[in-house]
Amino acid sequence: MSAHDMSLLGGDSMSIDSGIQVMQSIQGMDGAMALDDVDLFGDSVMDNALGTLPLTSRPPPSKQLQQRLDQLRARGCCQGIAWGRLGNIACVSKDGMSVDIRYMRCNPENGEWDMNDPSSSATISLVHGPPSFISLPSAGAPIVHVAWSPTTHMADLAVIDALGRISILFFPLQINRPYPMRKWDSDPVDDLHSVVGCHWLPIGNAASQSRGFLTQCSGAHWAGSEYKYNHMAQPAFGPSHPHPGRSALVCVTTNGLLRLFYQISSRHEETALELESVTAADDLITHASFCCDKPLATASKQLRVVRVGVNWGNPPSDKQVHPGSIQLRPSMKEVHVATTSWLQHGPSESTLDFSMAQLSHLLVLPSFMETSNPPTFAPAVVVTVRSYLPNETSPYDQETQSIIDRWEVLNDQAQAPHPAFEQLGPRNGAGAVPPTMTRLRKLEPVTIPKVVISMQTTTIQLGRVVCFTFSDGTVQYRDRFTMAELYNEHNTENINSPHQVGFQFDDPTPCLQVAFSPSNFAFVQVCEDNTLKLRKLHYTMGDLGSLQDVQARAVLASLTMPISFAWQQQMTFDDILAVVRPLTQHPKFTNALFKEIITLLRTVVDYSEEQQQLVDTLIRNNQLQSCLSLLNHFGFNGNFEARSFHGKFASVALNLRNIIVLIVLANHSPQKSNGVLNPLDESEVVETLVGCAEWAVSLFSWLIDSLFNLLDDPEFMALLSDQRRFQELASYLHTRNDVSVYLLLCSSTRSLLQVACRRVAGLEEISSRALTYYKTHSVTETGAALHHAYQRMYRTSSSSPVKPQDFERLLSTLGRDISTAYQRTLTAMAKSKDQTQPGATEQQQQQAQQRVELFVKSAQNRWELEMLSGANPPNIFREVLARLFTSTLTTFKALTDPAKLYFANYDLLEVNDDAKTLRARKKAGKYVDVFKRVELVAGQQQQNTQSFPPAAVTNGAQRKGGGGENVKTEAGVGGAAGVKLGGTPSLTLGLAGGGGGGSAGAGNGANGGAAVAMTQVHSPRDEGAGGAGGGHAIRWRRCVRCASVMEDIMNQRPGFTYVLAQQRKCCCGGAWALVAKGALG
Repeated sequence: MSAHDMSLLGGDSMSIDSGIQVMQSIQGMDGAMALDDVDLFGDSVMDNALGTLPLTSRPPPSKQLQQRLDQLRARGCCQGIAWGRLGNIACVSKDGMSVDIRYMRCNPENGEWDMNDPSSSATISLVHGPPSFISLPSAGAPIVHVAWSPTTHMADLAVIDALGRISILFFPLQINRPYPMRKWDSDPVDDLHSVVGCHWLPIGNAASQSRGFLTQCSGAHWAGSEYKYNHMAQPAFGPSHPHPGRSALVCVTTNGLLRLFYQISSRHEETALELESVTAADDLITHASFCCDKPLATASKQLRVVRVGVNWGNPPSDKQVHPGSIQLRPSMKEVHVATTSWLQHGPSESTLDFSMAQLSHLLVLPSFMETSNPPTFAPAVVVTVRSYLPNETSPYDQETQSIIDRWEVLNDQAQAPHPAFEQLGPRNGAGAVPPTMTRLRKLEPVTIPKVVISMQTTTIQLGRVVCFTFSDGTVQYRDRFTMAELYNEHNTENINSPHQVGFQFDDPTPCLQVAFSPSNFAFVQVCEDNTLKLRKLHYTMGDLGSLQDVQARAVLASLTMPISFAWQQQMTFDDILAVVRPLTQHPKFTNALFKEIITLLRTVVDYSEEQQQLVDTLIRNNQLQSCLSLLNHFGFNGNFEARSFHGKFASVALNLRNIIVLIVLANHSPQKSNGVLNPLDESEVVETLVGCAEWAVSLFSWLIDSLFNLLDDPEFMALLSDQRRFQELASYLHTRNDVSVYLLLCSSTRSLLQVACRRVAGLEEISSRALTYYKTHSVTETGAALHHAYQRMYRTSSSSPVKPQDFERLLSTLGRDISTAYQRTLTAMAKSKDQTQPGATEQQQQQAQQRVELFVKSAQNRWELEMLSGANPPNIFREVLARLFTSTLTTFKALTDPAKLYFANYDLLEVNDDAKTLRARKKAGKYVDVFKRVELVAGQQQQNTQSFPPAAVTNGAQRKGGGGENVKTEAGVGGAAGVKLGGTPSLTLGLAGGGGGGSAGAGNGANGGAAVAMTQVHSPRDEGAGGAGGGHAIRWRRCVRCASVMEDIMNQRPGFTYVLAQQRKCCCGGAWALVAKGALG
């Protein structure tokens, strides 16, 4: 008996045959030797012990677990729950007749994270239901598998039933509102087409992938006084969809058919390739797995390796062509490269592989580039899992176990023929290099005394770590090379995961299926009673203590790495926020984490120089937006609770940035096929800009009023006048929760304020020209709404207590004073540290000047970062602030009416956080629409009966926009350049089945990526109705991260649709969720 077979038997030292003989000899003993006749203790102690104490045994596995394991063994494509990169969670019901869309959200009542209420979940059903349901035609087979695409701006969901029919849905606007993209009506109703493995191809438009590599901060090591971060790079293997931002779905059926679904223009196309020729039941494929390095497949009784080449058929072109206009004609070609059996049998053993029936998981790990000099590639690895459950009827004490088998995919150079063969004469191809041969090398198996229910690679370490989840709810991380368990010891010297510094998953509970969040900081499990349970990492080491301690610094480093990776990959990081939020009770933790992330990513925060190029860069600085989003969330304590200082500052900055983006987009006229589109010709767009302008001028007035209040505050003025007490300034402003000074001092927010001033002044000029036009032209019935909208815009911008032009001049004066202070002080500091020797050459002087400029820029960025995090301004700012309050503001008072500022209504800003104001707003149920900037009243939503999104939302170009923030985006134009793919990229798939060659099929599907008509359109509600009167109140969207709200409006007017499409995400970058009818989310 081989050693491998011994491991299947649990590794007992006594053989089964000898064990049976011993049992038979005991049962055959003479009755005189029975225990009842032997009084070893002289009393009935032994009798009582044997009669009353049962033998200890482990509880048998549950029926639900046995059924789940049978499902995993029957087909490799039966994942009933999946968590997408954008935060969507799809869960198949117990009967397989529907799919619920869930998500993790910030509770608007208290800011804590939990799963959304089922009432606000969308349902994809095989039976007709309420209007909120999407019904799919049923063929009597249940839904068995769901899978999310890796797209970063709009999520695509593949829904697969037991017959292999595939429907694709997409989520363009809300995280819980799907729209059909491809229907499965035309798919064959045949169980031989059931899917045993599916895979979404990676998108090919990321900047890192265009350079050929994926980079990640993979670890941190302690360098004596601080943590230094290590970076890892891995090749970005193909194939990927040639159109930017899109993916393609690949699946393998049980009869050996490889199907490729790809989106092009306004439809979904399909191409197919027959991998195996199935001639018997034993040849049916049961499991398949893919990787984008080399395709691998397993077949029943055998493990087979298949390499598939994908040629998209797009001819190369030197011209800049719109991706949607390129016609794709993909073709696939397969090569069977290696085959092996599951076990290496001995000469006396049967070749029939009985253990194949126990296969439950199959995973292919692509080749991995190791950090050596020169770099070397570790081979791809095929990993399988076979789980065993104790048999209740067995007389033996069996152990629950899972056996992990691994095979390396090795490429060996074939041996050259012996020189003697050359004497036989010339042959075709003589002297050619022998082709490379592929083989599978079996590695040592690993046995775990638990049942594996999930196996996947983690996003951290770029595939180096494999995550195993077990039926008891526990999780293990193992190294892909050695399968040694990782992160099970505390380590602050070298950190690769939060598990090493005290984070653990809480409350292990038996489960049947799991789905991990994009960053692996949380997962949802399906319990044995079919309920869903959200489990997050939590910190188990108690109070952090001083942030200068190594443990606290280690915690910061372990969180900084996954947050930075999520931002770089444009994934949601809400799961990380949910884990970090309890730690923010430490008074300085939020600041420390904020600075650590910006330092690692080298995010630019210094915008002191007033240059248009820098301003454009500021608007597109998505990393800074994400940092402010982090501060905004941690400062949020509930809808009608006071925000922290950092939360208030970040909220104002994010909303200010958002209105600038909307105003710029409304003024931007994208080219359309039928002419030039001008959004400002539509009353709905102008009404939206009126709300943005009103919010902006209210902010200008509130800032000046706050500065006037500080001017009249003797304590504040005393801090400015006394140099020794200036260090108390930040503490005093934090106590007052007054962010006005910091909004002016930080160059990023000051630049945003200046841009807003110019934009509002531009709106005033546009509205003035429009009203001048209407004075000489009659107003038609259709143009009355637009005329009224321009009248409101002019009133809003011209009647502000603080003129935008005057406020911009104040900001410019302050900016020049700050720049002068920076240059004077920092230049002197730099020259004192780097003194040029007398008689230096011109080149040495230039180098010295460059070092001075570099020092000044570095110091400015460092001081700007300190102020963004709420630290005290540098001492050089004392004179700047003193001049602002004693001279500039005093002069500015003559241009305004302080009484108007004092009694003005600032409810639209949501910055007044005194208890009385918050109670009044809560009682009235008032919220602010972050898109139209008008007040909404709770309890007045009605259901929106639209069944399809507007055209501008669904066209292929809009799928590329970075959350609606790219002000250069044009309708119909993608946001990222396509990547030219050279050669024929190959795909690695892992199958379980057998056969060979045949015909290829093709099919068509409906596409949601182009214009789709709506069944009904609601006009925006009448502004004067307050959401209750003559207007049509509709349902709300709520941000899952900051709990902001906006109306779920749609419109067929092209300009309004274009502007609205840019609000696909909240101003904080969080996803929108549709609020349930009659609820607040």
